[in-house]
Order: sequence, then C-alpha cells, then structure tokens
Amino acid sequence: MEALRTPDERFDDLPGYDFAPNYVDDLPGYEGFRVHYLDEGPVDALQTFLCLPGEPTWAYLYRHMIPVFAEADARVIVPDWLGFGRSDKPANDALYTFHFHRDMMLALISRLDLFNITLVVQDWGGILGLSLPVEMPERFDRLVVMNTAMPVGESLGSGFQDWKDYVASKPDMDCGALMKRAVPHLSEAEAAAYEAPFPDTTYKAGVRRFPQLVMIEPGMEGIETMKRAREFWQHEWFGESFMAVGAKDPVLGVPVMSDLQQIIRGCPAPMVLEDAGHFVQEWGADVARAALASFKA
Repeated sequence: MEALRTPDERFDDLPGYDFAPNYVDDLPGYEGFRVHYLDEGPVDALQTFLCLPGEPTWAYLYRHMIPVFAEADARVIVPDWLGFGRSDKPANDALYTFHFHRDMMLALISRLDLFNITLVVQDWGGILGLSLPVEMPERFDRLVVMNTAMPVGESLGSGFQDWKDYVASKPDMDCGALMKRAVPHLSEAEAAAYEAPFPDTTYKAGVRRFPQLVMIEPGMEGIETMKRAREFWQHEWFGESFMAVGAKDPVLGVPVMSDLQQIIRGCPAPMVLEDAGHFVQEWGADVARAALASFKA
C-alpha cells in the first residue's frame, strides 16, 4: 500500500503553530503508515481533549483551542487522519473508506490508552468521531461538537451536493484558497498553512475522497455504524455536552445542528457564533473557554 509523506520542511514556521509533532507507525492493521498527532499538556492530566479535524484540514485548525485546553491542566491530543496534515497519504483513492479511517482512530486511542476523553469534533471529525464511543464508551466523558452531522443515507440538502460536485471537479483543489474564502480574516500565511500538507495533486486523495464518502444515499458504507451511533447518543450517553455552531455555514449550520442537538441526550442549547462559518475552530479560543465554563457549571 503505497503512501506519500509530506516533506517536514513544508511545516516550518507556520503562523501561530509551534507544537511538536508526534508519530506512530505500527498501529495494528496500519503497519507502515505513519500517523501524526499533537500531544500537549501533562500526560497524567485528569482530562484529555481529543480534537478531530475534518475535510480538508489538519491539526493546524485547532491551534486556537489547544492553548485554552492545555492551560486548564488538560492533555490535548490532535491527530491527523491518514491523507491529511502530517500523517502519511495513501496514494490509492480506493483505500479511503469510512471504516478505514474509523478503525485507525480506534487503534490510536487504544495505543495511547486515552481515558477521561472530552471528544471535540467538527465536519468529518464528527461524522467519524461521533461513532467512536460506541466501541469504547468507558473512555469518553464529555463532548464538544461543532458544525457536523450524523448521516444515515439521507440527503444533506442541495448545498452539500454542490460541495460534493465542486470537489469532484477540482482534483487539485487549492485548500489554502478554500480556507481563505471560508474564513476571510485568515492571513495569507495562515491560509497557506492549510495547503502545506499537499505539495501536489498526488497527495490529495483524501481531499478528493472524503466528500464522496458522506452517507447521503441508501446502501453506503457506514450507515449501519452511524445508526448505532445515533442510538448511543440518544439513549446511552450520560456525559456532559457542549455545542457551538457557526451560523454562516450554508450546509451544516443552525438547522442541521438543531437536529443533532435533539439526538444527543442532554445536549444544552448551542452557542451560536453569528460571524463564524463552517470552520468554527478559527473562532476556537472563545468556543474553548465557553465549553470549559459550561463543564464547570
């Protein structure tokens, strides 16, 4: 299984990002694939924040949230999915499936032996991440959920179909330019940091594939897993939850998140960020502080 590895120098001097990389390359079933993760704060902390990025981002997306969580004496783990960030990028598009990524994250959680987890998710971080506690509920205590969904074979609307078609038409999509359009206050250097993992189009199999994997039609892989996850969050979740919504997101904004709130047992009314769009973590310091305050209440 051929994989590409982004040269380390592409990650030098990224603005606002001075976190040390960590790697594991022998996860069961993923031997030879190097998975990157950040590991900030004390290893023996009472709480661990597991922050999962989505399409087409990587650990850089959480740079505003990591210090807030770490200053609360928590451990903060931010992995990159295979195909993104500093993780290896399998070259075969067909390898990118729902369970390929889900099983990798389950293996990483087990390898790092994470407990007392606050799961922090957005976009594909949620589509995959919200299915994880079903397999290991004893490891998860709390949830911070931002613009995402739990698709089970039904349409997410015309906006998502437009996005899916757009990505399919752009095999070498400029991720930095996309982020700059979505988050206009980003500097050019910050926007470029989102393109850093991808020296050329051969590195972008994950970027191309993730929109095609969202379970919006009957029979797609992951639907049964997500149905089970919905049951878990509705009936078996007893932890604390916090929801933040970027109101300007045309696809996974307030209406979709209001439906998700009803699925998550005990989820309070969301924090709505009127100026934020899909990538809520770019307003992440305020979200992180509000989540911590909510959990202490």
